[in-house]
Amino acid sequence: MTEQRFWLADEAATVAAGKSLANAVKSVASADGVVIFLHGTLGAGKTTFSRGFIQGLGHQGAVKSPTYTLVEPYEQLQPATWHFDLYRLGDPEELEFMGIRDYLAPGNVCLVEWPERGEGILPVPDLKLTLAPERGGRSLAFRARSAIGRALLSHLAEQADFAASAGRQQTETDQD
Repeated sequence: MTEQRFWLADEAATVAAGKSLANAVKSVASADGVVIFLHGTLGAGKTTFSRGFIQGLGHQGAVKSPTYTLVEPYEQLQPATWHFDLYRLGDPEELEFMGIRDYLAPGNVCLVEWPERGEGILPVPDLKLTLAPERGGRSLAFRARSAIGRALLSHLAEQADFAASAGRQQTETDQD
């Protein structure tokens, strides 16, 4: 498993980190699709990161939080992207009723906030992100859980724009 940690100074750095990950997805995983889990407390920056990611894939309009709708579709993007917020999910079985398996089809990107609420139904993600308030900004930890996730982290580490917007806290570690 590969993990990288960064410190993000402000909202702009969080958006830039999301855009950088979107660039990595376009380069590495657009044909395969990818499942990304976003962990963090309320206000940690999950939706802000998601906004940067979705804009990084080319979305021009507002990026709405799917808190009340559970999912916001961005089917016009390449790859097609689905932004989930499971905070208000009453039971993980509700995901089956809404057709979660269709969203998880190969070639799609699924960003999932509050994935622990879908435990038992959701698959293992390719990439797990954890955001937390820290030193007036945010810490951001990426953990790869698949070959696609490891390829994304490798690509992300090479992106100069991401390195410029985020401070690396730790070097990557490999474990299985």
